[in-house]
Amino acid sequence: MHEGRVERRASSRYLVKLTNRNNEEALVDDEHLVRDRKVFTKQMLRSFIKNTVTRESWSGAPWLVKPQIAEHFHIDTEVPKHLQYGNKAGKKANVSAEKEEDEAMFGFFASQSRPINSRNKGQKAKSAHELAKAKEEQYLAYRRALNGNPSFRVDKKGVNKDVIPPPDPHENSFNDLSIVIKQKSPSPLPPPIKYPIEDLDLPPTSDRPPRPALKFLNEDEAREEGSSIKMSSIGALLETWNTLNVYCEVFQLDSFTFDDFVEAIQFSSDDMDCELLVEIHCAVLKTLVNAESDQDGAVQISLPALPEEESEAEEEESEPEPEPEPEPPRRTTRSSFAKAQAELAEMEQQKPPETEAAEVKKHCAADMFLEYDWIDRLRKRDFKNGGWEMILVGLLNRLSLKPRLKEACEEILVHMAPLDADPTQETARIQYSTLDVNLRIQILQIICMLTVETRAVKNYMEECSNQMTEFRKEKIELQRARKVVLEEIRLLHEERKQLEPEQRDTPTQQDEEMLDAQIDATDDTESAATDSDEPTGPSLRGGVDRTMERKRKQEAEKERKEQATKQPKGSKQYQRVLKKMEDEKSKVASIESEIAVLDNDLREADCPRTRVLGKDRFWNRYYWFERNGMPYEGLPDSSTASANYANGRLWVQGPDEMEREGFIDVPEQVSQEYKQRFGTTVAKRKQAEEGSSGVSSAQEWGYYDTPEDLDKLMEWLDTRGVRELKLHKELKLQRNHIAKYMENRTAYLAEKNAPAEESSDQPAMRMSTRTKGQATYQKRGCLKWRNLTALKEIGHLHVESARPTKRAKKAAAAESAKETRMTNRQGRPLGRQGTR
Repeated sequence: MHEGRVERRASSRYLVKLTNRNNEEALVDDEHLVRDRKVFTKQMLRSFIKNTVTRESWSGAPWLVKPQIAEHFHIDTEVPKHLQYGNKAGKKANVSAEKEEDEAMFGFFASQSRPINSRNKGQKAKSAHELAKAKEEQYLAYRRALNGNPSFRVDKKGVNKDVIPPPDPHENSFNDLSIVIKQKSPSPLPPPIKYPIEDLDLPPTSDRPPRPALKFLNEDEAREEGSSIKMSSIGALLETWNTLNVYCEVFQLDSFTFDDFVEAIQFSSDDMDCELLVEIHCAVLKTLVNAESDQDGAVQISLPALPEEESEAEEEESEPEPEPEPEPPRRTTRSSFAKAQAELAEMEQQKPPETEAAEVKKHCAADMFLEYDWIDRLRKRDFKNGGWEMILVGLLNRLSLKPRLKEACEEILVHMAPLDADPTQETARIQYSTLDVNLRIQILQIICMLTVETRAVKNYMEECSNQMTEFRKEKIELQRARKVVLEEIRLLHEERKQLEPEQRDTPTQQDEEMLDAQIDATDDTESAATDSDEPTGPSLRGGVDRTMERKRKQEAEKERKEQATKQPKGSKQYQRVLKKMEDEKSKVASIESEIAVLDNDLREADCPRTRVLGKDRFWNRYYWFERNGMPYEGLPDSSTASANYANGRLWVQGPDEMEREGFIDVPEQVSQEYKQRFGTTVAKRKQAEEGSSGVSSAQEWGYYDTPEDLDKLMEWLDTRGVRELKLHKELKLQRNHIAKYMENRTAYLAEKNAPAEESSDQPAMRMSTRTKGQATYQKRGCLKWRNLTALKEIGHLHVESARPTKRAKKAAAAESAKETRMTNRQGRPLGRQGTR
């Protein structure tokens, strides 16, 4: 290139040797050569292997085609038996065992046939032919020995002799030969199982006792005769109790125990009302509809539309269609007339029956609200004298329009508003008092589920969520502060070691403790001797020796105390460090106590859902309802706070339908496979390991109420399973709390039943018939409950109508007595000059 111009084009030459022509070479330039970059290379082979096949990590593992490629090209990926891991390991072990056996069997005869020349290092190894020949010679020697060849004889020392005398026919020539039979090494064990695994994959153990027996809510807990809680209603009962206690601040209710709630839901009397039962219904109903003074009594839930409203809406939406013009009559024949008659008869048959004839009237709930609607009654808080029972009838009648709730509501309304009774408020009150306890539970469940839609509950949940966020932030700050204080303590500890004074040559701490123990023992013996009443005379043997020994011990004690007083206490800086360490430790203790308080606040604010403790091997769920959303003992200022517990039981729920069909009541083929593995089916194993008191579905509930049963349950759980490992961990974490409140419940029930037992021993006294009914109910704990929260916050019970408080009365009086006076811009009354 010269001055930017290409004077001569670049060129290259190559000396090429042709493979098909020997001793010939050619000199060619770049115009006669071309390079193929698509040639097969080692890198391409590596990429192909990496992208298409894979193998396991053990030595000798076969290459397997990747699943997606095998599926696309229909390649069988099943590993042959001789290439599997277990077969390879077993074959290797067998080869080594055979090698040892050959060496043990033939090595001895090889030593007899020829001397063994040890091969020096670096010497050439024998060929395969020589090795085969040597092995054949060993085998022939072995055969001669077995056949009793007289030319073969071995002495005790194992030395081969050239001249061998003929053997004695009466002598066994093999007495000196001992044959050792080695057993083949067993096949290698499978790799160890990594726990935890699926619980039902663990083999059943017959030596372990079954799960402790469950207890159930039976007829003994039903206080009224003929009133028993069905097993299908226990889930709704627990759900309702939990909802009312978690959101007791929203409902303005005092917390109450589960035992009192069970008593209250079964209470029925014409002489007196149960305040707990009445306040629960009134408080929940008040959250569904606001009062008249609050947003004009807005309804907080979505109600199904009435049939009249739906028909009016359809009429408004539908536009009037123009009448079709009459068709001119046409000529009819006999066949066309018969055809028209058949079509008309078929249309009449296809017409749906009239709704009035189809729907049979089952109750008179609609007739109770012809003049006074239930929503207006609820807005005015008209609950007394059967008012809240009337509101329940109206609400259930409206909810029966929902297909999901129709059957349940109809069953309740048939009893509360019968056709053969007058549709009055008194009828609703009387009919509720005789209502079945299971239907009462159903009513409470329905209205409690409606409260989830209300703004009050949603705001409370949002407020709890915000509180939990703040609590977590505070906890993080406290944890950081604790970390700083612990680091300060560590530095002070190192400084203390540097400033610690040297100890003098004094008796060690162990020697001092031994000396103290000896002196105390001596003093005890002396005091025991002096305190005894029997006179003891001076001993004639060894009396002087004992006196001298006592004096020596007293002098040693005196010397030890003097040395302890002379021990240096350390410098002022050392004492200052010790004091600072104590202060820092107290800071750590206070921080940890604050963290514990925050943890408890986080637990109580966690209200959106009830958290399950875990599941066992048979998919049973375990609940401890005090775990989150409420205080362990209920509200501390409630009327029943002296009970010191809320529920006091560990509840067990059976598996749901999907879990039962998928894991327990499995198909016959799966059941037979499980039986071949473990010798039993899952259903039989469940019956054997749970005992007679098991729960088989989600509608069945049982409980434990003693710490002993709780400990037995924890021992029964197998921590090698996935589910039971988590459950055991949670139970271990909460064990002390659960056991404490189980004991509190037992003590409370024993104390509540104690006066009744004592009074039964005393002679019966005369009692007026007027107070006899009230006296029979004094045993019940539900009648001791008072709604102190409502009295404190709104000034009256929920069942009572709103009445002005003292503060409101004073404010109203001050407002009426206030004179209308002219004021200036600052709001002050005008003076004389301002009146001009």
